[in-house]
Amino acid sequence: MSLAVVVALAMFAGIVLYGLFGGADFGSGFFDLTAGGSERGGELRILIDHSIGPVWEANHVWLIYILVIWWTGFPVSFAAATTTLMLPLALALVGIVLRGASFAFRKYSATLAQARLFGAVFAGSSLITPFFLGAAAGAVASGRVPAEGNGDPLDSWLHPTSLFGGLIAVGTCAFLAGVFLTADAARSGHGVLAETLRTRTLGVGAATGVIVFVALVPIKQDSPTLSDRLLGPAAPLIVASAVAGSATLVLLLRRRYGPARLGAAAAVASVLIGWGVAQYPWMLVDEVKIADAAGAPATLWGLLVVVGLAGVIVVPALAYLFWLTQSERWTQEA
Repeated sequence: MSLAVVVALAMFAGIVLYGLFGGADFGSGFFDLTAGGSERGGELRILIDHSIGPVWEANHVWLIYILVIWWTGFPVSFAAATTTLMLPLALALVGIVLRGASFAFRKYSATLAQARLFGAVFAGSSLITPFFLGAAAGAVASGRVPAEGNGDPLDSWLHPTSLFGGLIAVGTCAFLAGVFLTADAARSGHGVLAETLRTRTLGVGAATGVIVFVALVPIKQDSPTLSDRLLGPAAPLIVASAVAGSATLVLLLRRRYGPARLGAAAAVASVLIGWGVAQYPWMLVDEVKIADAAGAPATLWGLLVVVGLAGVIVVPALAYLFWLTQSERWTQEA
């Protein structure tokens, strides 16, 4: 395995982790948006604030990690993607900024009208951010980002692969969030709310599963390189995702919320890893391979040192934070 592939794998690990942790974070916006009025949806919104409050900023560590490795380790492909996909990436960034600001401002709103406004911005931006990130990923995977950059600013991502990529991103985020919020509601003694979330999460999970497999049909025509590998080397992972997703739905039906969280994470991780396997060995599909996109060996070695230090310094701290938010003491304070 070449040095460039090792660094690319380290970057892709960050994508999977951001998809899981950031995805569950973003997906809470769907349930906030559909919670109902201020009285009917108050209990759910309090649960969302309590569940994601300690971690919603920490999850962006993985996005920073991905961008730094891509920018420094594979600079030409980074420049090509950012110049071509400036619009969806800018919209995703706007969503991240609006989401963070509105989530904070809602807590300190002076009036109910202000709280509703900031709540709507928080929920809406929680949906548009994963959509545009998924659309950008679809553009790269479909081979519409030219190696020299400055590709068509609209046609590069307004096509079936990107649009389905955005929808799948939104659906998987909502599914992850639903499973985790249902478990949190049950653990903190909100039985009625847990049942409501359980029913809605079952619907979201089933709809997302259908979208994932329906998307394979237009992707076959729209992105043949990606499709051939999705149905080839990546097929076992797609099947694994279907099995894990189905198992999660069964566990939700049986109210086994703890194992359901593991199943949901496995289903989403399998989809993401399947995408990575399907895209390999390309950095920009049909344009630039990983080996050709890599920067200087000294830079790549430096990045691996940084990744190792992050594993020692950052990962334990994040693991402790997530463990703490799942502890009985934290639950009793809900």
